Amino acid sequence: MNDNLYSSTTKKDDLIVITGAGGFIGGALARYFADKGFTNIRAVDKKPLPLWYQTTPGVENLSMDLTNEENCKVAVRGAKEVYNLAADMGGMGFIERFRIMCLRSILINTHLIEAAYNAGVERYFFSSSACAYNVKLQEDPNCLALKESDAYPAYSERGYGWEKLVSEMFCQEYTAERGMKTAIARFHNVYGPWGTWDGGREKAPAAMCRKVVESKEKNICEMEIWGDGTQARSFMYIDDCVVGIDKIMHCEALNAVPVNLGTSEMISINALADLAMNCGGIKLEKKYLLDAPKGVAGRNSDNTFIKSVLNWEPSMPIAVGLKKTYDWIESQYNDRKAGKAVVKDIA
Repeated sequence: MNDNLYSSTTKKDDLIVITGAGGFIGGALARYFADKGFTNIRAVDKKPLPLWYQTTPGVENLSMDLTNEENCKVAVRGAKEVYNLAADMGGMGFIERFRIMCLRSILINTHLIEAAYNAGVERYFFSSSACAYNVKLQEDPNCLALKESDAYPAYSERGYGWEKLVSEMFCQEYTAERGMKTAIARFHNVYGPWGTWDGGREKAPAAMCRKVVESKEKNICEMEIWGDGTQARSFMYIDDCVVGIDKIMHCEALNAVPVNLGTSEMISINALADLAMNCGGIKLEKKYLLDAPKGVAGRNSDNTFIKSVLNWEPSMPIAVGLKKTYDWIESQYNDRKAGKAVVKDIA
């Protein structure tokens, strides 16, 4: 990234607010900024603190439901920057079954960005999703990678996708009408350690790893695959994600401009399952559940724009990131067997 594109007057002791910080990406982002030396971080999540995925020493942690307008005002008071990662979401099974819950997340962004503006917040980040893209462009596993303009004409995934697209508009209008600096990143399937790995909200990489670990433990010879396995996706490792959030938030050229944040390495669900088996050193027969939720046929991130602006893109290969994820999930599984609390049990 060119130095003249990076713009931040935020000092190490200025207040940074991260919502959804009890979840996977929010928790990782709080740790990321703490590791960079920021000393005044407020983390907010509706879950009780003992149920947060991870916490970082020295961070102020608040348990509040941000669908409530008054809670949003409290959350952003005194903040210089706000990172909104709060939403009810999960893997495809969750997104397809609980559309109303996903849609209601619009209340969070609606109240939070207004509260942030009134509190004099300098920069506001919104975590959008590739689910905002037109689903008609994703009906073939060999589809073209999605570029930012492909969100329109709008035909988002029902529920979660439409909530993201409308919330993007809120950010853009706060910039256009009120001059507030906003940043919008469309996440493409984030995975890695400290994420949900069991219980129904986990995404494909974590689910595959858990199934392999369970198969080894229980001597199971097959792995269930949702759909026919030809569905294709790109998957972004968590470390790439938090770096990307920082870069996008502080790039003047990306003010109120939605940008893809994902890898451009597309892989089929069948191949992802094979990688997970390789991580565990086991070969399983694939059992296809054709009636299970499977999402769009193909989705990949076109990184032409982000590379042209930032001279950077997420780069962790799926084979490397999945091995890191597998090792962590295996340790979580073993900890649970030993009676210790793990991320799945607190999610």
